[in-house]
Amino acid sequence: MTMALERIAPLAYRSECVEDTVSLGGLVAPLLREGDVLVLTGGLGVGKTHFTKGVSAGLGDDHPVTSPTFALMAVHDGGRIPLFHFDLYRLEHAYELEDTGIYDVLGYEGVCLLEWGEQFQDELCDEFLSVRIERLDGDPDVRTIGLDPLGARACELADAIDAAVLALSR
Repeated sequence: MTMALERIAPLAYRSECVEDTVSLGGLVAPLLREGDVLVLTGGLGVGKTHFTKGVSAGLGDDHPVTSPTFALMAVHDGGRIPLFHFDLYRLEHAYELEDTGIYDVLGYEGVCLLEWGEQFQDELCDEFLSVRIERLDGDPDVRTIGLDPLGARACELADAIDAAVLALSR
């Protein structure tokens, strides 16, 4: 896997293009296990769904990945473990989470990737890895991607991702 992804600090990376963001997701996929939760944060169009495309492909699922903005959840179960992809953008209140099916799978089955999950962190789970994706000023293609772990498993996962990115740059 070749990518221009650059480690700019511990748990922080610079993505030069969409392909780098997808590739990072693919690099993360083999490190994931059932029960892992990733909260993808960032503004509209920064690459949360592209990251998810990489995770899904890296898990071995070849189905198309799109943001489930209106469906709220998409299940990608053609890979090594199921991937539950939630988009919580349209939700305004925590009580609306009940209707998404999120509590049926969160932290138990497969891997959960939650776009816009930061607004409901207190209601979701005690342990997750936050993946922050932000545009850099001046270049519409360049992003910074930062990892913020909460909990022991999330710290372990973040360290493994960091080591995998470092190994690629050698």
